[in-house]
Amino acid sequence: MRPTFMAAVFAMAAALPVCASANGEVNLYSYRQGFLIEPILAEFTKQTGINVNLVFAKKGIVEKIKAAGANNPADAVLTVDIGRLDALAQAGLLQPVTSPALNIIPSAYRHEDGLWYGLTTRARVVYAHKDRVPEGAINNVADLADAKWRGKLCTRSGKHVYNVGLIASVIAHHGEAEAEQWLRGVKANLARKPQGNDRAQAKGIYEGVCDIAIANHYYMGKMATNEKKPEQQEWAKVIRVTFLDQDGVGQHVNLSGAGVIKGAKNKDNAVRLIEFLASPEAQHMYATNNFEYPVRPGIKTDPYIESFGSFKADSLPLSAIAKHRKEASKLVDKLKFNEGADG
Repeated sequence: MRPTFMAAVFAMAAALPVCASANGEVNLYSYRQGFLIEPILAEFTKQTGINVNLVFAKKGIVEKIKAAGANNPADAVLTVDIGRLDALAQAGLLQPVTSPALNIIPSAYRHEDGLWYGLTTRARVVYAHKDRVPEGAINNVADLADAKWRGKLCTRSGKHVYNVGLIASVIAHHGEAEAEQWLRGVKANLARKPQGNDRAQAKGIYEGVCDIAIANHYYMGKMATNEKKPEQQEWAKVIRVTFLDQDGVGQHVNLSGAGVIKGAKNKDNAVRLIEFLASPEAQHMYATNNFEYPVRPGIKTDPYIESFGSFKADSLPLSAIAKHRKEASKLVDKLKFNEGADG
């Protein structure tokens, strides 16, 4: 494997060989940092002899692919969040892939026309203080708007892709009018203006700023094992992870996923890479590296995450939820959610 790491999106095209060998390479754009996936890509190269040229970027992949047009050097894209996958699909930048090896992925986690395939899922759960919040006190997404949590809820920006996805799922299940009423209640319960990342919400619980928070499950694993910042281990110790809507539609999840770029010069190798990422071996590696859940049934993840117990996930296809992301984002603006409860 010959990985190429570049932080600047504008350098992507220069980083990848435009005339890659069709026999031995695949050029991959990734929103996932190299340290998370490099061991998996190395194993892919070991087993197949196909080198992976990797470019990491935090944003701008859609724009870069569009700008490059027919000269785009990338063959595949690996990203997090259904919104980014949907944006690539909506922009017409992905090509359909049909593969029996990928049919093992549940239909809710892959595009109906094969434009993208989910690889891991992340649950948007509730973090609750183990002592201040009795077990069973919060069970559903609707409970986040209950007035008993006035001044006790923390979350990151309502415009962040993770929260937009959650709001979009509420719209998908209950309609925009009911979702607006719900989000008003959530806003009224905010302990402070939405800020920081998901770890910052755990810190808020630890410091007594709030009792509950909306966050992705896997940050608990990152904090609980963080030897470089042991204070985060203390944050994790006081928190209970609560899966939502177990008696209803199921826990909302988002995903990481991949697709083959339209016009890929190494399409066959790109497909082989995605097939490998869906294999039992890679699924275990991929999920445990970031404390996520494999999309392939029957694969274990990290023991710490397994300790949270099993849960029922929302079965509504994520592509159906993604259709409401624009409405969700507009709702955040309409309610001035990011100004906090008093805004």
